Amino acid sequence: MELVRQPVFLLLMTTSAAFEIFLATPYYFAFGDEPKLVKNSTLAVMLLAGLLGAVLSASSSLAREIRSGTALAVLSKPVGRTQFLLAKYTGLILALSLLTYVNLIAALLASRMAFDAYGSTDLFAVGIFSLGMVVAYLMGGFSNFFLRRPFVSDAVFSLIAMLTIAFVVISFYTKEGKPQAFATGVDWRLIPAAVLVLFALWILAGIALACSTRFDVIPTLAICSAFFLLGIMSDYLFGQRAEKGSWWASALYTITPNWQLFWLADALDAGKSTFEWGYVGKAFGYVVAYVGAVMAIAIVMFEERELS
Repeated sequence: MELVRQPVFLLLMTTSAAFEIFLATPYYFAFGDEPKLVKNSTLAVMLLAGLLGAVLSASSSLAREIRSGTALAVLSKPVGRTQFLLAKYTGLILALSLLTYVNLIAALLASRMAFDAYGSTDLFAVGIFSLGMVVAYLMGGFSNFFLRRPFVSDAVFSLIAMLTIAFVVISFYTKEGKPQAFATGVDWRLIPAAVLVLFALWILAGIALACSTRFDVIPTLAICSAFFLLGIMSDYLFGQRAEKGSWWASALYTITPNWQLFWLADALDAGKSTFEWGYVGKAFGYVVAYVGAVMAIAIVMFEERELS
């Protein structure tokens, strides 16, 4: 709840979802590859929004509390540092899961709205989606003014509910507003792709939380961005040399998270109709092992951190 009540979290959720819908509205003239371009772009927005959300939320939940003395006040109670840090990570990945869910709803709608050079913009879907956002903010303002509840958190949960309703309503109608079978044109393959993106964000959250035990927002963002860039190029920088027997390349290839394992846009481009959920299960095992190692390092760093 602490993370959800951050204004930057609501702003990031709203702008990323709105931008994904915007990506499906203009004319691209990409020689028939417009739907493919839209899907790849929505997954990229999902990943980038999660990266910013992980860093900002981790710094807000840990680094700021250490700096303000809140962490010291909590740890003066019968709460261990390990328990405190693991609870922070749990809240962080739950907040990122909410952010990814909203982005997934927008990505599914964008896959349905995408059109080629012979199509037209789905103004019906844009209108319903925009209306859902406006109603969510009005509900947050209503509860804040009349019920004295926190605006940001209520707006976040209202946004989740209203965008889900908007997706269901849009799925029952065509671009012209005529009834159709549910979710006609929606690419459901984006769901396992989004789940893998969420796994990548869980790893980034662990790295960001480990950095937040020692650094503030800007250094944490710089370190996580470096891990992100190295992970994208790890196959080229370290993988090829590791296959040739280089011990240092093998060590760096193991330490650096390989984001290519969580990026299924290429499989979407290849036109595969289904994904093996077994692969998602193997990726989850990789996430558990990597996050376990990162959190072990974070716990050691936090145990040695002077909080007074």
